[in-house]
Amino acid sequence: MDKPRAREEAMLPYLVAAIIVVGLPTIYAAVRYREYRKFLAGAFFVSSGMQFYFYLADIPIPLMWTGAVQSPDLSAVRGTIHFALFVVCLYFGWFFRRRADQPEA
Repeated sequence: MDKPRAREEAMLPYLVAAIIVVGLPTIYAAVRYREYRKFLAGAFFVSSGMQFYFYLADIPIPLMWTGAVQSPDLSAVRGTIHFALFVVCLYFGWFFRRRADQPEA
């Protein structure tokens, strides 16, 4: 098995755990609160820029307290996903308005 591919597969359980522990409460808050979506738009913008920088500079990112390393190719994928999330949060946080008959949470 190719070494970089094995490293990416070794990191998969950490990414899934992070999505469950951090991602699900974040999604709940983002759906309910507009100000949180505004904050996330900025956070995703910065994160996507950093991930693309790591990809373009060919910098592998070690995951603290583990032997796993995020490859530059995975940084490109994460940068793309974070940019898409930035666009979604930007639209629903800043530009989208609920109709008058729909109360905001």
